Amino acid sequence: MPTKSGATAVQIVYKRGREVVGVKHIGSAHNTTELDILLIRAKEVRSAGQLSLFGSKEPELYLESSYSGLLWDALDRGYRHIGLGCIDDEVFKQLVLARIIEPTSKLDTIRVLEGLGLDAPSNSSIHRCLRRINNNSYRDVISNKCFEHAAPSALTLVLYDVTTLYFEIQREDEYRKPGLSKERRLEPQITVGLLVDRNGFPLEVTSFEGNKAEVKTIVPVLQAFKTRHSLKDITVTADAAMLSSGNLNALEELEYTYIVGSRISKCPYEIEEYIKLPGSALKDGQVFESRIKVTIAGKPTYRRAIYQYSSRRARIDFANIDKLLAKAQRMVAGKSEVKRNRFVQIIGGRKEINTALVNKARMRAGIKGYVTNLDIPAQQVIDYYHQLFQVEKSFRIAKSDLKARPIFHHKRESIDAHLTIVFAALAISHHIEDATKTSIRRFVQKLEPIRTGIISINGAKQTLNPRVPQDVSILIASLTQ
Repeated sequence: MPTKSGATAVQIVYKRGREVVGVKHIGSAHNTTELDILLIRAKEVRSAGQLSLFGSKEPELYLESSYSGLLWDALDRGYRHIGLGCIDDEVFKQLVLARIIEPTSKLDTIRVLEGLGLDAPSNSSIHRCLRRINNNSYRDVISNKCFEHAAPSALTLVLYDVTTLYFEIQREDEYRKPGLSKERRLEPQITVGLLVDRNGFPLEVTSFEGNKAEVKTIVPVLQAFKTRHSLKDITVTADAAMLSSGNLNALEELEYTYIVGSRISKCPYEIEEYIKLPGSALKDGQVFESRIKVTIAGKPTYRRAIYQYSSRRARIDFANIDKLLAKAQRMVAGKSEVKRNRFVQIIGGRKEINTALVNKARMRAGIKGYVTNLDIPAQQVIDYYHQLFQVEKSFRIAKSDLKARPIFHHKRESIDAHLTIVFAALAISHHIEDATKTSIRRFVQKLEPIRTGIISINGAKQTLNPRVPQDVSILIASLTQ
């Protein structure tokens, strides 16, 4: 019987004579395949526990296979939305989308795709694809498409940071070298620079030797980005690790504007003078500013130094100072082993607390510094800098959800291909998260169990679409908005 929604309801009606004594609802069908299945089910329920009186042959119904079509189609939609459909390489797309579903080795991608019920490439196909990624400059194509995808307003400010990716090997080479690891690891590593827009959408990924200093990576990455897209006005924001007079000079000579975090070794003069005033006390959010005179290409110029006091940051700083001071006092008292501690000084073989250094640390507690050559309000400079969490978030996605590390490849070409795959997966993941307001991990978890079935009815194969929960339907709809 038809329902109000236009579906066909299948029910078993129990009668005693002409009187209806019961109705059992089997389900509602939205197409002929679903109707055939519900009719078979209804016959099974009706004849449960009974022998067939006439030996009539029931239709043969089998589930041939199932696959996560809903998830794959959603990821493929994101792939094409970014513009990566222009890369005519099915194996590359499989490697990128499979990495979003379950980050694993390239060869184990075969298992992932087969587990989803999808056609998987062969080992040789994967290796040929890795060569194509570099030979055909896929990363340049992805960078161009990411640039086109990013909102034009978000490209006036770009954010830059670096991380390190380690290798499961012991021997270094000209590329994989031990260096300053973010996690204090000793294995050979490479340094990866990531450039994102102000919303955290990836724009450029570049790798460097593992022992290359962070400060020496920012200018090459910016220049490559600027040249690739023929840009003129770019403001870059980076943390204090990028701060060096050489870097800032180079940025200004290349006509970049910038906002860089500043390490504060002592309390700024302006704040010291303010604190000396009778009845003065630093207020949460209070801003101070000074100018720094420098010479660029033989011409004198000025940079702005901006400082802001945060009561929350001060509480954290004071707590850390107290912990370090307590350790120093135990060392001086001979109650613990002497280790590196900046509050401990040794004079004439005698251990002492460096009281002056403790006082200096307390004076600058809660103060954060910024250096810029932008002529905009100080608070706007601070707000721009705080958007750096977007690039940190992108690195977290790449390292955890997409598992860019550790890397098991042995050749630089394969390593570069691996980073290109992660780059593409990161762009798609960021787009999906932005559109659905759901983490990419949660998105995959909700869609993967919803599988499309291939059934056989008396030898004829039919596709049976899954019933999609309302919350998943809303997620899918948000990708098309």
